[in-house]
Amino acid sequence: MTEIVRDRIDVALTVNGEPVEARVPAGQHLIDFLRLELGLTGAHASCEHGVCGACTIRVDGDAVRGCLMLAAQADGAEVWTVEGLTDTGEIADLQAAFVARNALQCGFCTPGMLVAAQELLARGGAPSRGEIREHLSGNYCRCTGYEAIVDAVEAVAMARAGAAAQEGGGGA
Repeated sequence: MTEIVRDRIDVALTVNGEPVEARVPAGQHLIDFLRLELGLTGAHASCEHGVCGACTIRVDGDAVRGCLMLAAQADGAEVWTVEGLTDTGEIADLQAAFVARNALQCGFCTPGMLVAAQELLARGGAPSRGEIREHLSGNYCRCTGYEAIVDAVEAVAMARAGAAAQEGGGGA
């Protein structure tokens, strides 16, 4: 139950699989709560207008911009950051592909890119390069030129699709 006390709101949510209860300022953005209160600094606060994608996190299964969502709006939600997705191993193949393809240069955009890419790949199948570009179009990178990022996501998509086909009896 949400309770407002002196412009602060009590929230209870799950962050990276762990229950969290806190009293947050009414206007605090979710990205600031994660970074400043919980020390989860993987996602970055950058444009603060939802344009660049550096603050992309997963809330109740969907990639969202943490700078556009208030911490109070996450009451009752399940939130995953790049740290949690790393700890579970869910994005290990994506991370390895980003390293192998040199798709992370300065690394500032990488956490948001990984969360957005995982959202796309979780749908299954092997998206086309155009579909990958379209899905990642809200995540800005000023270093790599995107080609290496698309290469990395495509490689993981194809590997996952191949593994799924073998598990499903597609192998000889």
